Amino acid sequence: MADQARPGARVAPEESGGEPIGGRRIALIMTGLTFGMFMASLDQTVISTAVRTIADDLNGLTQQAWVTTSYLVTTVVSTALYGKFSDLHGRKPMYVISVSLFLLGSVLCAAAQSMWQLAAFRAVQGLGAGGLMTLAFAVLADLLSPAESARYRSYFGAVFGVSAVVGPVLGGLFAGIGSLLSITGWRWAFLINVPIGAVAALLVAALYPSARQQRAAHPVDRAGIAALVLCLAPLLVAAQQGGEWGWKSPATLAMFLLGAVGLVLFAFAERRAGDAALLPPLLFRHRDFSVSSAVNVIVSMGVFGVLGVLPLYLQLVRGLSPTQAGLMILPQTLGIVLIGRFSGPHIARTGKFKGYLLVGVATMAVASFALSTLSPATPLWVPAAATAAMGVGIGLAWQVMMAAIQRQAPRSHLGAATASFSFFREIGATAGASVFLSVLFGLAGGRVSAAFTRAVTADPAVRAALHDPRVVADPANRPLLDVVRGGAVDLDNTTFLAHADTRLVAPLLTGLADAMSTVFVVSGAILVAGVVLVVFTGKPER
Repeated sequence: MADQARPGARVAPEESGGEPIGGRRIALIMTGLTFGMFMASLDQTVISTAVRTIADDLNGLTQQAWVTTSYLVTTVVSTALYGKFSDLHGRKPMYVISVSLFLLGSVLCAAAQSMWQLAAFRAVQGLGAGGLMTLAFAVLADLLSPAESARYRSYFGAVFGVSAVVGPVLGGLFAGIGSLLSITGWRWAFLINVPIGAVAALLVAALYPSARQQRAAHPVDRAGIAALVLCLAPLLVAAQQGGEWGWKSPATLAMFLLGAVGLVLFAFAERRAGDAALLPPLLFRHRDFSVSSAVNVIVSMGVFGVLGVLPLYLQLVRGLSPTQAGLMILPQTLGIVLIGRFSGPHIARTGKFKGYLLVGVATMAVASFALSTLSPATPLWVPAAATAAMGVGIGLAWQVMMAAIQRQAPRSHLGAATASFSFFREIGATAGASVFLSVLFGLAGGRVSAAFTRAVTADPAVRAALHDPRVVADPANRPLLDVVRGGAVDLDNTTFLAHADTRLVAPLLTGLADAMSTVFVVSGAILVAGVVLVVFTGKPER
């Protein structure tokens, strides 16, 4: 196999018909791929701080969840499609198609006139995003030996951490500027993709070699595509809306049932399709592949669950700005890059990965449990250290899983195997972010009410505030006074925290931190399940 070449060798990709590729050309191709991945991953987070401004402008606050769900659904579904189609038709044409779809969706999003239009156009974006993430890793495996590709995989992995930091900051910046060049500020969160995507497409289209060999004409797995959509779309909608609908509501249970039916149909469709399957069954005959895929889902749930809640702790409980909160997550990005830079080459050279995977997932579990100790008074170095440890664990785990998957995959199914890594990661990420946020806000009301009950009884400062006529008359304190009187806390708009009496704010922050602590414990427990899976099902190394 080409990817078994000696470390440091420049490998001629299978698609090029043996055409050698120099180091400078490879570096430029990788730059284009990195731009594409950054663009796709950025759009998972860039509207998180701008969505309220967008919803107010488009008069559709109650529909905002669909803007996120539509993007994630089509990203997850298209991830598997691009991997398979690139095996059949070549990496370059599929990459150009994915960039084109993403840019088309971005321009349409910037022109949206309603929330429903925006949700539909975000779905178009997602159809392109699946290819941008998947094909980058497949091209990497085509062009380089395992030793060299490990270095670039660490860079690719850092893209997700960087976008998690930059995205919310950019979204808040664009939402706050009002207008730029006579265009509403939030629309630039989508228009910024145009120059980035153009560079990515031009570099890959101009420098990546075109296919020369005749590829096998496999039929398209239409039944698998339909079953995959039937499985994923209802499950992702349930994960997104379950907290609002109620986890035992008829609507939520119907979504879970429909998703289960789709999963069964997908398994039958893939078995029947054989080598033409989106996720070829032969890949799952390798224990390393199956274990890595299962751990991938678990790890992604834990990671993105933490990433969804930690910025809220930093901004709501500790009062940091979006920019400051983003900087607090930088240690995680550094951890991903540094550990990936050193561990990746060693894994590729020795083929031993179980120990790395075990240490990586265990480190993430410890970091998550450390975050569960956070309170309003916790020194900021504690979450900084925990996020750095989380980054080290992520760098180890994702490096190992990608290496294990690509080592086991036949060359003819390399694209599908690589796509499976992104596919299972997106499944776990979507479930983790959606479910954990639902758990957080489901717990927050009760925990805040309990904190106020304790404070009214035991805290003289709170009792003094409640007897101060100026505090009672101040409109900024009304949401907190409503909680004291037995009402529910309204967290849809938290701007009142900046102006309310600090004595009344303190119990609310305590209740929020308590709810977040429970979420971090749940994340840690999920990651412990990943450790158990690695220990008891991973194949012993020789």
